[in-house]
Amino acid sequence: MGALDEIRSNNNVVYRCTYHVVCCPKYRRRKVIEGAVDDRLQQIIREVCAERYAHIIELETMPDHVHLLVSCDPPYGIHRLAKQIKGRSSRYIRQEFPAFRSRIPTLWTNSYFVATAGGATLEIVKQYIANQRSA
Repeated sequence: MGALDEIRSNNNVVYRCTYHVVCCPKYRRRKVIEGAVDDRLQQIIREVCAERYAHIIELETMPDHVHLLVSCDPPYGIHRLAKQIKGRSSRYIRQEFPAFRSRIPTLWTNSYFVATAGGATLEIVKQYIANQRSA
C-alpha cells in the first residue's frame, strides 16, 4: 500500500483524506522563501503537522510558494491545519528574521489552494452510490 492509499484512524473516524495545499507569500514578487528562511519554514510545517497527527507525504518549497501533500484528520480539518501552519510560520519567521518585520507585515496571503488527491474519480463514486441498493 502506498502513502496515498494509507488508511488512518482516530477514536471516531477511519479515513483516507489526502490534500494538496499551495500557499503563496503576501508579496509574491519578492522571492522570500530561500536559504535559512526556507529551512526554518519547512521545520515549522513539519512541527505543526506532527502536533496535529497530519502525515506529510510531500513538501516542496519554492521562492514564491509552498506545495504540501498531506493526509489530515477530517474532524480537525484541512482549513484548521492550513491556518495553523500559516499563522505559526508567519509569526516565527518574522520573529527570527528581523528583516521581515519591516519589509513584510505578514508572510502569507489570506487565501490558499486546496484540492483532494487520490481515490476514485467522481464518476466511479457516483456509480458506487447508485449501485448500493442492488448490491
